Amino acid sequence: MSQVLHPIEQKILKSLLEKQNLTPEELCEKTQLSIDQVRRGIEWLKFKDLVQVNESEKNFVTLGKRGNEALQKGLPERQLVNYLKLLPTSSCEINEAKDQLKNEFSPAIANAKKSSWIEIYENRVMLKGYHDTTSEEKIIKLIASKSPTAVSLDVIEDKEALDLLKKRPEFLNFTSTKYTTVNITEKGIEVSQNAPSEATDSSVRRAIDVEAPAPVVFAAKSHPLTDVIDEVREIFVSLGFSELVGNSTQSSFWNFDALFIPQDHPAREMQDTFYLKDISAKSVATPNQIKQVSMAHKNGWHYDWNLDAAKKMALRTHTTCVTIRALADQQYDDARLFSIGRVFRNEKVSYKHLVEFNQVEGVVVGKNVTLRDLMGLQMEFYRKMGIKKAKFWPTFFPYTEPSLQSMIYNERLGKWVELFGMGIFRPEVTKPLGIKNPVLAWGGGIERIAMLRYGLDDVRELYNNKLGWLRSVPKCQ
Repeated sequence: MSQVLHPIEQKILKSLLEKQNLTPEELCEKTQLSIDQVRRGIEWLKFKDLVQVNESEKNFVTLGKRGNEALQKGLPERQLVNYLKLLPTSSCEINEAKDQLKNEFSPAIANAKKSSWIEIYENRVMLKGYHDTTSEEKIIKLIASKSPTAVSLDVIEDKEALDLLKKRPEFLNFTSTKYTTVNITEKGIEVSQNAPSEATDSSVRRAIDVEAPAPVVFAAKSHPLTDVIDEVREIFVSLGFSELVGNSTQSSFWNFDALFIPQDHPAREMQDTFYLKDISAKSVATPNQIKQVSMAHKNGWHYDWNLDAAKKMALRTHTTCVTIRALADQQYDDARLFSIGRVFRNEKVSYKHLVEFNQVEGVVVGKNVTLRDLMGLQMEFYRKMGIKKAKFWPTFFPYTEPSLQSMIYNERLGKWVELFGMGIFRPEVTKPLGIKNPVLAWGGGIERIAMLRYGLDDVRELYNNKLGWLRSVPKCQ
């Protein structure tokens, strides 16, 4: 049975039988179809192997700002040669040439020497040799002759000279245009000659191809990082935790001092913390809290604690400031609390560091809680996140003792990687604030979990907004 063609397909094939290598725009003109109809017909024919679609790209060049200046005044080296030709001795002092050429002096000297147009002897620039038109000058004139039309790079034969001009800032501007051409295949020629016409034969019914690809629909969905944050929140709630919410701006008292971080600690410097310029908190805590924290610093670190330094406002460097304030104000005997929020670090952005990221933190308050309980909670959290291999490593953190670093095994990389920090709040943290029972605490960056979940090696990929990647991440892992 002959293959039935849509009238749009027939018109396109008829045009291609008359002339090959037509662009969609040329097909519009020959078939009197709209561009959308032509594009749709091309896709139908392409799927049936009746036409072949070829895509190519042409590169063009025009003169940039300095290229136009060189057209009028000459290249820097040409300006130098022209200046020396006007002098009686065809030479001048280096400083004189520098004054004459100003910003063009360095490239003028370098390129003139390269072309053997000058020599420098005893602090003088002297003209020598021949000064024929260079290939670079010829290219500039060629491009200018076609202005304002861009010149195809295909017509410029001296690619080496073109590369040299490319290295000169603002001399050339490059653009590219993509071209699509359509050819009819041998199968297309055969089908177009034998296919019955729907327009002339009303008895012909065109079959529906149920295997034809349907249009891809990208439904709206939440960002993959948001999905991980929601999953972490759900796990904490399922483990009996209540969420704490706090401000992104915090006084240094709760961000540092209450956590027994001394006021001369490197992390408190501008290099690590974003401070709010000329803004200080009017009050930071109760008089008793201020007194007790001050004494803890004086006895523990042996320096005179300063209230003004504690009042400095900063973008929080962790969410622990929210947690410790809630523990101090509410005086829990038993509690399971967690917080998720943005934190800010004045760090150099890299494949594993950001200046702004999400952190999750959990604490457990109880009379008889131990480090074993903390490790057990962590293992349960990892299990719910789908992480099968985890271990713990002794480490140091300023406000916990003992302290541990959790390590999880990355199957894709084939090695152990750090994830969360944890420990038990030091007495220097809890006692000044009236917290009587031990506090287990742990936390870390959610972006690290997301990187493991989605197989990323660079944390910046989470924020690059690449639609291809965002659309490829399945909603359900």
